[in-house]
Amino acid sequence: MPTVLTEAQIESYHRDGFLAPVDIFTEDEAAALRAELEAAEAKWPEAFEGSARNNAHLNIMCLDRIVHEPRLVQAMQDLLGPDLLNYGTVLFIKEPHDPGFVSWHQDGKYMGLEPHVGITAWVALSPATKESGCMAMIPGSHHEIKDHEDTYGETNILTRGQEVQDVDESKAVATELRPGQASFHSARVIHASQPNNSDDRRIGFVIQPYMPPSVEQVIVPTGAQLVSGEDPHGNFYRLDRPKRDMDPADVKMRDKVNKEWADILYHGAKMRRDY
Repeated sequence: MPTVLTEAQIESYHRDGFLAPVDIFTEDEAAALRAELEAAEAKWPEAFEGSARNNAHLNIMCLDRIVHEPRLVQAMQDLLGPDLLNYGTVLFIKEPHDPGFVSWHQDGKYMGLEPHVGITAWVALSPATKESGCMAMIPGSHHEIKDHEDTYGETNILTRGQEVQDVDESKAVATELRPGQASFHSARVIHASQPNNSDDRRIGFVIQPYMPPSVEQVIVPTGAQLVSGEDPHGNFYRLDRPKRDMDPADVKMRDKVNKEWADILYHGAKMRRDY
């Protein structure tokens, strides 16, 4: 029996390829996490620039706590079972009136994780609305991986600016979230987000993905955290949790993993960017 999600929510996820909103933190808890995150950003701005926004949970304590939050982990267990790995994280911060956007794409196309059974959790630490550029999903698009075109668009914040062509945007569902809520989406669902036209930052912290230990990285070996249960497969080297912010050893490990991620995400690409 599920412990956090309802049977209707589980059915909705499998039917549509995504689920939103899911209550994880209260708004007060989300505000406290945001304040802690922005204090760390003010102290260590270099830890929030370029590729350093990838896997910041390895060196920033408040982000590590989100990854291991029991309410979030238990919801993932309802969908994936008791044994869970966290492959990594991405911090998406769109400043007010930032033109940055995310084109229509599928995570499973370029992450090198097989099979495509991982689930991304997108946790809002500020309001994620249509105005601020919340994510939009194409329901039912998770049944097939589509071809993607690398655009390297200047304001496209994806690594390659990769994009699925000819998406029927009339089918898109906006996943608006209050601070503290999350959306879950399949590695195969087509999704995107628009620029932030609001007066507030749009802060999204993305665990990408939670996955069962049977998943393999088929491009470049890399690490993962054991979040719950056991890992009988050993397909990833083990990543530890930080014990303090910006410990030099943790930053070094983050940089190592991010180098591996770059080799994976830009595999076969014509050029690379610093994210």
